[in-house]
Amino acid sequence: MAGDTLLHRITDYANRADPYPLYAELRQNRVARQDDGSYVVGTYHDIAALLHDPRISSDRRKLNRPDEDAYELEPAFISVDDPEHDRLRRLAMRPFGPPHTPGRIDAMRGDITRIAGELIADFRDKERIDLVDDFAYPLPVTVICRLLGVPREDEPRFRAWSDTIIARIDPVSDADSAERLRAGVEARQAMGLYLGELADKRRGHPSDDMLSAYVNDESPEGHLTRTELMATAVLLLIAGHETTVNLISNGMLTLLRHPDELERLRRQPSLMPRAVEELLRFEPPVQMLPQRTPLTDIDVSGTLVPKGAPLVLMIASGNRDPKRFHDPDRFDPTREDNQHFGFGSGIHNCFGAPLARVETQIALTELIRHLDRPRLIEDPPPYRRSAILRGPRHLAVGLGAVGS
Repeated sequence: MAGDTLLHRITDYANRADPYPLYAELRQNRVARQDDGSYVVGTYHDIAALLHDPRISSDRRKLNRPDEDAYELEPAFISVDDPEHDRLRRLAMRPFGPPHTPGRIDAMRGDITRIAGELIADFRDKERIDLVDDFAYPLPVTVICRLLGVPREDEPRFRAWSDTIIARIDPVSDADSAERLRAGVEARQAMGLYLGELADKRRGHPSDDMLSAYVNDESPEGHLTRTELMATAVLLLIAGHETTVNLISNGMLTLLRHPDELERLRRQPSLMPRAVEELLRFEPPVQMLPQRTPLTDIDVSGTLVPKGAPLVLMIASGNRDPKRFHDPDRFDPTREDNQHFGFGSGIHNCFGAPLARVETQIALTELIRHLDRPRLIEDPPPYRRSAILRGPRHLAVGLGAVGS
């Protein structure tokens, strides 16, 4: 089939359950110019080079057909280039991790384990569960709410906002595109105002959450403006749970499809950190990075990509590239030399990766330890609409027994 329709076919919901044959086709093309003028890159080494190339911009305003509504708020740090990216990211990172708050993630391990245990305890006397709704979603949502200082009872509001914002960034062009754009702009504005108001209430009344730190901590590096804080908080709230939901869901789905490996991890839980790295390669929660563009004409494997052209980096395809990974379509929880793109790479590598790793390691360890003879009820499961954030929308799992 024609390479210029690959992005359309990859984003077609009919292929959501198994996009990997299309990724193999993409790698044969290396760089595929699409009929809308965008360029899709699918090989590991090309993607790695582009993620570290300062000539590649993450700022949608640099596109040759800029999205005029792209920044109804200040852009978050993942959507701008250095030096502004570096300033915003450093300010956002101060209350989250090293060097200023080095113990934040480790201090959360006990709470994460307790939350996971409470959710699993609710499975007792049930013959089946929806692993997404009953576990993979509420665990990271509870964690990010506590981390940021968002009331848990407001979760239904930001879940609806998150779904709408994510639908807006999908690279799908159809009759509903204008409506998705409008709805996404409105949702991002509403979420930003909500989080800005929460932060305002903490000004002068410091607590131990990140919103409080953003408005009360004094830093020689300066501070986030109110609109920068709103944009940063929106990003952290969405990214802080959406990718982890997919990682846990994709992870448990993969283990249920590979019962021998599930049993190995039950016997050897010390292997879980390496298994999570393999899950990030094998079934990454983020499939593509659609918001890139060259700042000048560049050559990518013999294809000239002009300045300002939309550039889509298909990181899930790079993760299955046989020129980089041995037997890439095999799930191997003991795989070594596993430098995947599960959290991106380069200056825009995932801000929340340490937390997502800890949450997923704990989540899968606790599920395997407590669930006896879990089994898939529907395979493939129904998937989310998003082609970027790919994961099951529901995951029906039959239970044998739930241990204490």
